Amino acid sequence: MANKKISALTALGTTPAGSDILPITDVSGTATTKKVTVTNLMAAAPVQSVNSGTGAISIDAGNLSDFNFDGNAILGFAATFNDQTGTSYTVQTSDAGKVVTLNNGSATTVTIPDNLGTGFCCSFLQKGGGQVTFSASGTGLLKNRQSHTKTAGQNAVVSILGITGPSYILAGDTAS
Repeated sequence: MANKKISALTALGTTPAGSDILPITDVSGTATTKKVTVTNLMAAAPVQSVNSGTGAISIDAGNLSDFNFDGNAILGFAATFNDQTGTSYTVQTSDAGKVVTLNNGSATTVTIPDNLGTGFCCSFLQKGGGQVTFSASGTGLLKNRQSHTKTAGQNAVVSILGITGPSYILAGDTAS
């Protein structure tokens, strides 16, 4: 077969077999064309699964299979909770992606350290009757569209999101 431009090749038309070969140009050092099989590429692709109430949800190279819904929620999806009963709590890096429940009848202070990093995100639920106040420590900054720093009342849910530098957005059911 004569050399052809990639754009001139015909499409495969079916799902590639694991032994199908793709040419890859390795540009580390002297550029060299090498072969990679479809199996090699798939082995390197991340695969993630979540168990649901009626089966598994698999995210594999962007495809969803066995996706089950109960109304607008995925069956079996549940948040991880970090239950706190004291009147003060300092957010930990291990709280990322969790819901911190604050269950105290007295006022509670949540301190947000300046080292959680960009992209850090967690939520807080005021489970008890005591209002929750948020404050940033060190060089941290707490930002809110209305300059609110407290929960609005029992059962309020708020989230923090780490943005540029040690700055955090406080969003949700907040009050001044």
